[in-house]
Amino acid sequence: MKRMDTHRLVTLGLLVSLNIILVRFASVRISIGGVEGIRIGLGNFPVVFAGLFLGPLAGGMVGALGDIVGFILNPMGAYMPHFTLSAALTGIIPGLVLNLLGRDKVTFPRLVIACGAGLFVTSMVLVPYFLKILFGIPLWTTLPPRAIAFCFTVPVYALFAERIGRKVASPLRGTTS
Repeated sequence: MKRMDTHRLVTLGLLVSLNIILVRFASVRISIGGVEGIRIGLGNFPVVFAGLFLGPLAGGMVGALGDIVGFILNPMGAYMPHFTLSAALTGIIPGLVLNLLGRDKVTFPRLVIACGAGLFVTSMVLVPYFLKILFGIPLWTTLPPRAIAFCFTVPVYALFAERIGRKVASPLRGTTS
C-alpha cells in the first residue's frame, strides 16, 4: 500500500461519514419480527466507491468504520460483528474484482460486474444468512425483496461510480492500494 497522504485520508473520512448518514439517517428500514430485515437506500455506495477507486483495503476500512461509528452514533439493537464483516466485504469484494478485471480501463460493464459481485455476496448471501442464524428470520421473507432491490441497486451504483469516478477519482487512482 502506498503512503497515506492528506487528500486520501480526507476522502476516506468523507466516505465514512457519507456512509453513516446514508445508512443510519437516510434509508427506509423495514422491520421483520421486530428486527430490521430490509434496508432500502444508497448507504453502501460510499463503501463500494471506496473499494472501486481507492482499492479493496480502503473499501473495507470505509465499510467497517462506517458500521462501527454508525452503531455508536445510532445503535439499532445490540452490536453484531457479523454485520461489520459484511460491511467491510461490501467494499473489499468490488475492489478485488476490479483488480482482477483490470484497473487500466474502468468501464460501465466492469463496474456492473464488480458492484454485482460484492453486493451479491453481502446483500444476497451473508446478510440474509446472518439474519437467519442470529434472529431466526426465514430466508424466504428477506430474499425476494433483496433480489428486487439488487436488480436496481447494481446498475445504479455502477452508473454513479462511473460518473462520479470520472470527475473526482482521477487524483485518487495514483494512490490505490
